[in-house]
Amino acid sequence: MSDQSTQLSVPALYIVATPIGNRDDITLRALTILRSVDRILAEDTRHSQHLLQHYDINRPLVSVHEHNEAGRLTQIVQWLEAGESLALITDAGTPLISDPGFVLVRALRERGLNVVPIPGVSAVITALCAAGLPTDRFQFIGFLPAKAGPRERTLSAVLSYRGTSLCYESPRRLLDTLNLLAELAPERPLVVARELTKQFETFLSGTASELAARVHEDSDQQRGEIVLLIHGQTEDVLNPGIDADALLALLAEHMPPKKAAGEAARLLGGSKNDLYARLLAQKSKP
Repeated sequence: MSDQSTQLSVPALYIVATPIGNRDDITLRALTILRSVDRILAEDTRHSQHLLQHYDINRPLVSVHEHNEAGRLTQIVQWLEAGESLALITDAGTPLISDPGFVLVRALRERGLNVVPIPGVSAVITALCAAGLPTDRFQFIGFLPAKAGPRERTLSAVLSYRGTSLCYESPRRLLDTLNLLAELAPERPLVVARELTKQFETFLSGTASELAARVHEDSDQQRGEIVLLIHGQTEDVLNPGIDADALLALLAEHMPPKKAAGEAARLLGGSKNDLYARLLAQKSKP
């Protein structure tokens, strides 16, 4: 593959990844782009100004966030069609990953305008590569729901996934989430990755019960930015001659979900907790 020049040759929106903590993680290509574009679109201009000033980058800043993204579209299209080049950055990490930008990028591509990725750090991949959980198959589910009911349904569905699952969680809700996981899948391996690339970066590994106890004892673990990683469900040890999902659905018509999962585990030979998660995942499907 030939090396692409970082010089701006055509009008484009450049999706530029910025550091998630350590400023040295910005790429040389990102710096070149940010110094060359006509304007920088930033989620929070005041926040981004600190990074730009650190690298002596002086370009006009325009705020683009979830509340004004659609309204900015016409002006951004006009800038690009007039021959300008723009950069989109978020507060930290790769834009659009649980951040604004999707509406804008989709609209520009539909119009045939250039959108160019400038890759760099992402909290999801940073956590995954150092957590010690399987990396051959994984899913990212963004932020967990704030309300208890939707959060339980989301986690129940996640627990049936075969690969590693990653999500963002608020430090205020971390302990509640760990306690919930301790009920749903007490033996499932987890990792709490906190404050990645920053001074107090930590990786905590263990079962949900173990991690809940550690987080409860150390209030510092309930601060900062958190990525929660959940080991995937292992291969079924269920009776291959019986349709587990059909049996669960039938039992759930006549008894509460937890009792149905327990009865299915007795008949099939699997884990009661995994079957309970599987049943809740069934119920959450439209």
